[in-house]
Amino acid sequence: MTMGKKRHRGVTLLALTGLAALAGGAYWLQRADALLEPSVAQGDGGGDVVVETARATRVRLSDEVTAVGTLKSNESVILRPETSGRINHIAFRDGERVKKGALLLALDAGIQAAELQQAEASLALARANQSRNEDLFRKKFISPQALDNTRAALRVQEAAVALARAKLDKMRIRAPFDGVVGIRDVSVGDYVREGEDLVNLEDTNTLKVDFRLPEAYLNRLRVGLSLDVVSDALPEERFSASLSALDPLVDVGGRSISCRALLSNREGRLHPGMFVRVRLDFGADVDILTVPEEAVVTGASPLVFRVEARDGRLAVKTAPVRLGQRRAGQVEILEGLEDNAEVVISGHLKLRDGAAIRRQEDAARADARA
Repeated sequence: MTMGKKRHRGVTLLALTGLAALAGGAYWLQRADALLEPSVAQGDGGGDVVVETARATRVRLSDEVTAVGTLKSNESVILRPETSGRINHIAFRDGERVKKGALLLALDAGIQAAELQQAEASLALARANQSRNEDLFRKKFISPQALDNTRAALRVQEAAVALARAKLDKMRIRAPFDGVVGIRDVSVGDYVREGEDLVNLEDTNTLKVDFRLPEAYLNRLRVGLSLDVVSDALPEERFSASLSALDPLVDVGGRSISCRALLSNREGRLHPGMFVRVRLDFGADVDILTVPEEAVVTGASPLVFRVEARDGRLAVKTAPVRLGQRRAGQVEILEGLEDNAEVVISGHLKLRDGAAIRRQEDAARADARA
């Protein structure tokens, strides 16, 4: 037998073997379906998915929204020198409350003071020359041009004095507003460079509360709304604040809007940087439809498995829903469900649209009877 005939015969045997395997598989699948059909027809639920369900219920809640926020000083600045120099004097204690304009630090200003004295002496001479030339001009002893020259020289010396005085003032660092100074890391004798951090100053009599809300609340927010603020550090106390500003730009990433409220802190109970919880009350009660959070299958678009009766048995149908606020394990359903609709809250992984199910309590009773 030639090599070509042997190869052809091998291919034929392989094909026949495959056909036989497929026929056998189809036979056993038919037998399995036949064995399952009686139990399904009898409605014993042997192939149904056992799930736990709950009802969509309407509840009346106060119309409010909660968020987390951060406290910030009403005014906050890190004091830095505008020129390099050696610290000559520190006029505050760490954590001390200071008034606007109070001297906080002074750099060695010997050179700047001498420059100011020199400029003031030159200014005095320029003024004397101006006065003398004005008298000579009235007597027609000098020309108008000579008088103009002395006037220009006087203005130059006046500017030189102002410049020297400004340089001297830069050597003294004063509080730009009322506040509390922080903890310094410099001492008398330290040489500091221009722009180096010296100490922070915080206005904490009023605090800013910064937080974010979903853009769905944008049309309901207005400046002046009152809100409650609670800190984990002071869980038994509630602080009142007022909405003061809304960012006109909605965050594209989170679809949220930045909000700022102002909170009076005269007693100093709260501090900048603290984490707080914010509750904003819109002033009216609302009637909303809710389901347990476990009922919602999250994804590109949220959905629930709604329970329906079909030919005397229970099955599920996927129902896309639009969600609202979440509270205490419940989520608001804005669209997609009606009152008292039954939904699946556990067992989602085994479900698909149209799958037959049994309630968990029904399955337990059937097992007890068996």
